[in-house]
Amino acid sequence: MSHVGVPRGTARKRRSLALLTTGVLTLPVLAGCSSDDGATGATAPQDIAVAGRNLVAEGGTVNWAVDALPTTLNAFQADADATTTRITGALLPTLFPLDAKGRPQLNPDYLESAKVVESEPRQVVLYRLNQQAVWSDGREMGAPDFVAQWRALSGNDSAFWTARNAGYERIEKIERGADDLEVRVTFAKPYADWRSLFSPLYPKDVTGSPDAFNDGARTTLKATSGPFRLRGVDKAKGEVTLVRNPRWWGNAAKLDSLVFRAVAAEDRTGALAAGRIDVADVDAASAHRIAQAVGGKGADGQPLAQGPGAGEGPAAALRSWAVAHGSNAMKAAAARAAREKTRAAADAYAAEQAGLRAYVVRKSLEPAYTQLALNGESGPLADDRVRRAVARALNRQELVDTVLRPLGLPARPLGSHLALAGQPAYKDSSDALGGQDTEVAQALLADAGWTPEGAVEKPDGTKAGSEAGKKDAEKEAGKAAKKGAAEKGAAEKDAEKKDAEKKGAGPAAGKAGSADGKAGDGADRREPAPDDGLYIVGDDKPGDGDPAGGATHVLAPAPAAAFHSSVLLRQAGYLSESGISEDVPSRVTAQDKRPGGAAGAYAPAGTAAPARAADGRRGPLGKDGKPLTLRFVLPSGPGSEPLRSVADKISAMLESVGIRTEIAKVSDESYFQDHIASGDYDLALYSWPATAYPATDDRPIFAKPVPATDGSLLVEQNYTRVGTDHIDQLFDQAVSELDEDAARDLMKQADARIWAAAGSIPLYQRPQLVAANRKLANVGAFGFGAPHYQDIGFKKPQAAGAPANKKK
Repeated sequence: MSHVGVPRGTARKRRSLALLTTGVLTLPVLAGCSSDDGATGATAPQDIAVAGRNLVAEGGTVNWAVDALPTTLNAFQADADATTTRITGALLPTLFPLDAKGRPQLNPDYLESAKVVESEPRQVVLYRLNQQAVWSDGREMGAPDFVAQWRALSGNDSAFWTARNAGYERIEKIERGADDLEVRVTFAKPYADWRSLFSPLYPKDVTGSPDAFNDGARTTLKATSGPFRLRGVDKAKGEVTLVRNPRWWGNAAKLDSLVFRAVAAEDRTGALAAGRIDVADVDAASAHRIAQAVGGKGADGQPLAQGPGAGEGPAAALRSWAVAHGSNAMKAAAARAAREKTRAAADAYAAEQAGLRAYVVRKSLEPAYTQLALNGESGPLADDRVRRAVARALNRQELVDTVLRPLGLPARPLGSHLALAGQPAYKDSSDALGGQDTEVAQALLADAGWTPEGAVEKPDGTKAGSEAGKKDAEKEAGKAAKKGAAEKGAAEKDAEKKDAEKKGAGPAAGKAGSADGKAGDGADRREPAPDDGLYIVGDDKPGDGDPAGGATHVLAPAPAAAFHSSVLLRQAGYLSESGISEDVPSRVTAQDKRPGGAAGAYAPAGTAAPARAADGRRGPLGKDGKPLTLRFVLPSGPGSEPLRSVADKISAMLESVGIRTEIAKVSDESYFQDHIASGDYDLALYSWPATAYPATDDRPIFAKPVPATDGSLLVEQNYTRVGTDHIDQLFDQAVSELDEDAARDLMKQADARIWAAAGSIPLYQRPQLVAANRKLANVGAFGFGAPHYQDIGFKKPQAAGAPANKKK
C-alpha cells in the first residue's frame, strides 16, 4: 500500500524515507519462514505463486495499482519515486538485480560477464555485454551509453539535475574494450560497490545532454531495452501502459500489456472487488477483508459473518422488527429507514466480498525496516546517556510481536541498521547497546542528572529532607552500584578473554556515541501548535512508588553509571572487533576523578524525596525543576493508526522509567518535511529501505553532522543528528575495500558503533501484503527480489481430470 515516502530503487540516488503503515490481522503462518541465529535473523521467503513458463498462458493484460503516476521516468532525479522504479524495472537494463536474499546477481540478459580485472595501480572493471543487447530503436547497446551516463551523473556538470552522484564521481574514464561488446571502466579511487552503477542504464539519447536528461525523460522514453516498451502515459485516466517489446531478445513477455494504474490506498478494496485491478499492495484491513471473503457466509441467501448488521443478534433483530411495525408512526418510520440503510450496506458489502473471492493475499517481509529515531541535536537527547536509557527501556520483542506475529510472519527484533535478515552482511549487533533493563535505564538517567528530586521546584535557599529519606536513597544507590559493578566485572572478564584471543589488535580510531554531548533541559523545543493534537503520557496517572509513602528510589552513584558506560563502549568495540577497550579507561578515570563523581549522579546532601500528591502519585524524573519530557511526533492520517499504536506502547515503556512523552499528531503532509527533516521532534517512527550497498547508500543516513557557515547543521539524511568520526571512517574504509569479506566486517563494526551511539533503534522489518488475482503466476510479495516481468501471466487452465493444485 502507499507510504509517506518511497523505498529506494536500483538507482543510486538519495534514499527516501517511508512511514510504517501496517495493521494487525490474523492470517495463516507463512510456509517456509525461518528464525535463525544472530548471524542470519528471522527471514521470510517470497510469496509470488511461482510457476514455470510452460504453465503460464500467452496474452492478457494485468492492471497493477500504484500510488500515483510518476512525476518522472528518470530514476536519477530527486522526485523519482517507487512507481518510477517499478516502471523502469520493466523497461530498462538492470545489470545486477537483487535475488530473494538481497544479493546482487549478474543479469545474463544484458551481461556475459563483469568483473574487476585490475586493482593496482587503478581499479578496472571490464563489462562484456550480451551480443544480442539492443535498444528498442534497433541501436546496439555499448560503451557510448555508459560514457554518457557517467558524465551526466559524475557531478562535474551542474547543468544535469541529479539527485546523487555516489560512485560515478570515482570513475576516471570509460572506454571501449577489445571490441564493441566490451566496456572498460577505470576508477580514480577504489569503489567496492561498483555493481550498483549503471542500473538502470539509460540510452545515450537520454543522458547525453542536460536538456534530454532534465526534461526529455520525465514523461516518455523513446528508446528502452526490456521485455516491455512504453506505449504511453494517460494522465486523465491515471495510467501508464507498457506493451511487449518486439526487439527483446530474452524470454518473451507472457502478457500482451502491463498497465500501472493510480489507485489511492483507501480505494483499493473497492477497485479489487470491482475487478479494475489485478495486483495491489494493501493494508492489513484490506488483507483481512480478502481473507474473510472465502470463509464468510453469504451463499444461498444466508447472512454474512461480517460486515453491516452481522453483529446483530436475534433479540436485537426482533426488537428492530417490532419497532418498525409498531403503533408509534414516527419510531416505526425511523426504524424502517435504519433497517433499509443497514440492508443496503449489507448488500453492498456482500457484493464486494463476492468480488474479493477472486483474490489471494501474498505476504512476505518488505525490504525496509521501522526504527525509533532519537533526535540528538538538542534537549535531553543530546546526552548519550539519556538516549541509551530510552533504548534500554524498550521491549523490542513486544513491539515486534504486536506487528508481525498476528500476520503469521517471523517475529524477531531487527539486529542491524545496515542489513536485513537473510542478507550476507547481516549480524545482530544490538548487544553493543543492550536489551531491556529498567534498572540500568534508571541508573543512566540518574547519572545524567535526571532524578525524582529534580522535577520538584524548591524555593531559593531552602534545605529539606529527612535522614530516613537519605538512608533509603543511599540503600537503593548501593543496589544500583552492585548491579553496575556486576555488569562491569562480567564485561571485563569477557574483554580479557577476547584480548587474549586477539593479541596485538590496535586501538580504535574513535569512541562510540556522543560522549561530549551535553544534556539540555528541552526548553528550546518548539511549542506545540494548537492543532498538533498534543497530550502528555504520564500526566494524571498513578506513580510506581510505594503507596504507603515510602522513600523515593533511583539514585545511582557515579561509578555504577560510569562503569556501565565503559562496559557499553567495550561491548561495541568487541562486537565490531575494533579494540575499543583501550580507549575507554581514560574516559572512566576522568569521570571518577571529578569531585563527587559524575555530574548529577547524586542529589545534593539533604535533598528531600520528591513531594507526593494527596493520592500518593509521584511525578516523573526532572532536572532543575523541569520534568524529563520528550516530544513524540506522529502522523495523524487514517492510514497511520498502527504506527500510533506502536508509539503508545513505546510511551508506556518509557513512562515506566520516569520519562514522559508529549504525543504530537501532525498532518501526513507536514510530518516529514516540517518535523523529521527540520529536526522538530524528540522521538519519531519512520522507515528506511534496505540496500545491498550499505557503504554507499547508508553513509548519508549515519554521517556525523557538520556545522554550516550559517551556524546550522548539515545533516545529509541523518535526521537523528547523531554520528561520530569513527563511524564515518568505517564507512569510508568499506566503500574503498575491494575484498568483499573485509568490507562486510567493516560494516559490521560500523553497525555496532551506530547501536552504541543510540540515535536510531531498529525495531522490525515491515510486513509486505499484496493482493493478487488467484489466476496470476509469478507475482505477489517479492521481498528483496526484483520482479521478472516477462514471466508474469495468467495460469493455463488445467486439463480435464487433472488433479487440482490447492496450494495458492
